[in-house]
Amino acid sequence: MSGFVHLHLHTTYSLLDGQCQIVPLVRRARELGMPALAVTDHGNLFAIKSFHDECHSDNGKAYGDLSNVRIKPILGCEAYVTNRVYDAKPFDKTETRYHLCLYAKNLVGYHNLVRLISLAHVNGFYNRPRIDHALLEKYHEGLMCSSACIAGEVASAIRNGDMAGAERVAKWHKDLFGDDYTLEVMLHKSAKQPTAENHLTAEMVDDFARLYADQVRVVNGMIEIGKKLDIPIVATNDVHFLNASDDDSHDILLCLNGGKKLTDAKRLVYTGEEYFKTEDEMRRLFAEHPEFIDNTMMVAEKVEDYKLNSPPIMPRFPIPPEFGSEEEYAKKFSEDDLKKEFVTEEQPNNFDRLGGYDKVLRIKFEADYLASLAWAGAKRRWGDPLPDDVRERVQFELDVIRTMGFPGYFLIVHDYIDAARSKLGVWVGPGRGSAAGSAVAYALGITNVDPLKFDLLFERFLNPDRISMPDIDVDFDDNGRGKVLEYVTNLYGQDHVAHIVTFGQMAAKSAIKDVGRVMEYPLADTNGLAKLVPDTPKITFAKAVKESPDLKAAFESKDPVVHTLMERAKNLEGCIRQPGVHACGVIISRDPLIDTLPVMPTPDENEKLLTTQYDGHFVEPVGLLKMDFLGLKTLTVEKECVELLKEVRGIDLDPDKIPVDDKETYELFGRGETTGLFQFESGGMKENLIALKPDRLED
Repeated sequence: MSGFVHLHLHTTYSLLDGQCQIVPLVRRARELGMPALAVTDHGNLFAIKSFHDECHSDNGKAYGDLSNVRIKPILGCEAYVTNRVYDAKPFDKTETRYHLCLYAKNLVGYHNLVRLISLAHVNGFYNRPRIDHALLEKYHEGLMCSSACIAGEVASAIRNGDMAGAERVAKWHKDLFGDDYTLEVMLHKSAKQPTAENHLTAEMVDDFARLYADQVRVVNGMIEIGKKLDIPIVATNDVHFLNASDDDSHDILLCLNGGKKLTDAKRLVYTGEEYFKTEDEMRRLFAEHPEFIDNTMMVAEKVEDYKLNSPPIMPRFPIPPEFGSEEEYAKKFSEDDLKKEFVTEEQPNNFDRLGGYDKVLRIKFEADYLASLAWAGAKRRWGDPLPDDVRERVQFELDVIRTMGFPGYFLIVHDYIDAARSKLGVWVGPGRGSAAGSAVAYALGITNVDPLKFDLLFERFLNPDRISMPDIDVDFDDNGRGKVLEYVTNLYGQDHVAHIVTFGQMAAKSAIKDVGRVMEYPLADTNGLAKLVPDTPKITFAKAVKESPDLKAAFESKDPVVHTLMERAKNLEGCIRQPGVHACGVIISRDPLIDTLPVMPTPDENEKLLTTQYDGHFVEPVGLLKMDFLGLKTLTVEKECVELLKEVRGIDLDPDKIPVDDKETYELFGRGETTGLFQFESGGMKENLIALKPDRLED
């Protein structure tokens, strides 16, 4: 077992600056026997949930013989801290932003870290997300803190010869964080020299020497302050890439970040020492102070083992007061009453799984209101009195929805679909996916396809034997989608609704083009190399070289420029380029979003909604409700056609009442005349329609 832990590390989510990808990073830590590992990306928490999961993962495919090795994840961030009140007035040139490493010691600390970094993005963003000392004071509980690199406030004062100022800043942090505050030191003595490949200049090499001299000065200053104020010192390495050999491709990454070419003498260059060093390498660096290495273990040992995942945190749907109240329900139903209703032989722990008496009481309240809507809707759909098979099916589904704890979900979806149709003038699709198998969804008007008529299975949608959140994808006309989002935001609150972030990765083709551009390789030749990658979706270099002998030959090229370009592209494959926004995914939260996960402003400056910092894989595991609001151009066209028919010909057409056995329509399908028809306009679909000649909806 290693006696050293990396406490300052940037993953690929330090966009176009860090190169460490999560799985290889965790694998390397396991190989070295490190008991813990910290991630401290620049100003964001994009990687935190993915990193946390991987540290606990037993994925044999990813980790092989190391799949039973666990790493304690230390969830952190290298925050930007301003030297004034960051939201008191607009940014001005007197503001300095210092680096500061923050770590979540426990679950309280995690939530405070989420709040700090969210507020840094939402309220404190000016070129970079920033916080201030006042915000640190407010949300410091459960956090550990280190003084960060030479861009930290303490180190900056030492570099400027202001030891009194450095001591004052260190004491402020010591008073706030107590024994959870450490001073941080690092040493990067570069061995890089100019070559034809790296295009370094003599001035760059001189900069490396000056940086090292500054780091030595900071180490000595930190030792003095540490002794005086009784603050432990930790050694870190400011890791930006995994292996020493990755410095070459990381250089390309920095050029992409700054929009520079390799030949640009003014580009940002690192020393080459910012890689994932072993304990032995770190101990040799700080041979005179082994306690700096040992202290990293002291920090890691303070971090508690806590979970980020949570049962679903359903938003509280506002039930009309005329139906009743939870207070009245509390008088009617005791804990024993609810246990009899919610605990079954198949699910003996269901009451506790749902969160105990208060939460189950709320579910019961919502379930009864949902049932009242569903039975009324069922009579509209199937007639009154209801056929026995319909009554049995609806009752069965209501029981499953109630015992699984999802009546609130159905109420929320029913409400915004009903509002779209009846209040907002937005057209809604008939339903898609497994939700169309629900009779309750059909009764509520969520879907418009009779599941009993077409023998659709409810169990594909909800199944008590596989507890997972329901997923109802809803199509709105493209022009009206924004109205529905605005309605939901007004109902639940601006700080309770958000888009979901996506991350653009450097795929094989784009990596070749990016590297070629930075190396100033001829554009036509660069594109020629990129075309050697097969056009298979999600193709990787590892798969591509097996499919393309020419691509394999490019990697083995005798031309050193081509060989170097391809190797650099391979090393950058999978790196995160920029954040984006999911096309349809939206989060609706019971509590303010920053109580659960980190958020930021949406990259589109015209968009008012926030965006999560976790992507779609991780928002539901932490308990949040994900809804898919799909904007469909087809519905917009259909809506406009109906409006034109009424305006020009005086025909008032309801598409939902068009019979599904219209002969001429099926003949049109059989001729493949389906351009503009959703999911039927591709060449392959048209060929199948012409060959199969469908003459009924079942076909």
